[in-house]
Amino acid sequence: MRVKTESRRQSIIEAALEVFKEVGYERASMAEISARVGGSKATLYNYFKSKEELFAAAMLEAIEEQGLQLLALLDREDADVAVVLRNFGSAFMRFVTSAKVLSIIRMAMAEGANSSLGPLLYARGPQRVWQEMASRLAGLMDAGVLRKSDPEIAALHFKGLLEAGFLEPALYGAPPRLDEETGTRWAVDVFLRAYGRQ
Repeated sequence: MRVKTESRRQSIIEAALEVFKEVGYERASMAEISARVGGSKATLYNYFKSKEELFAAAMLEAIEEQGLQLLALLDREDADVAVVLRNFGSAFMRFVTSAKVLSIIRMAMAEGANSSLGPLLYARGPQRVWQEMASRLAGLMDAGVLRKSDPEIAALHFKGLLEAGFLEPALYGAPPRLDEETGTRWAVDVFLRAYGRQ
């Protein structure tokens, strides 16, 4: 019986990510991915039941750890909430507009819209992140740092404010409408007008 190892799994994910970036989901084959890893298709199927499952793992694991590190920036109930939100906002915008993450977003959106992958990728990626964000904002509301409101709606509003003028141009390869500092400052100011303590 073959023993699964985490390092082997990571090697498969890295090779798959490169193949998906080069040729897209539809044209990528498990044979090509296994050739890159230096093993057989049977080895790949020992780790991932299908190309779809491997694609989802490659898309999500490539950015999951960084996403969780970003969310940890919100776990500062003792600090000035505006500073906490600006630090998070700046880090978030650098993260989502990085070449690696933009590439993953483009692939996930292009392939996800054409199959059952879309809802899976959304649920395990962006939706999960913003539910975690809502949980952090709920903590700030419970601590009296933000006014009581629906934390999920607050998280969606904050996401929209941060991405405004940044993410859409970046997805098209165009320059942002605002510089990072100005965009983040305005996003936090508007957010606090709506959700800050009165």
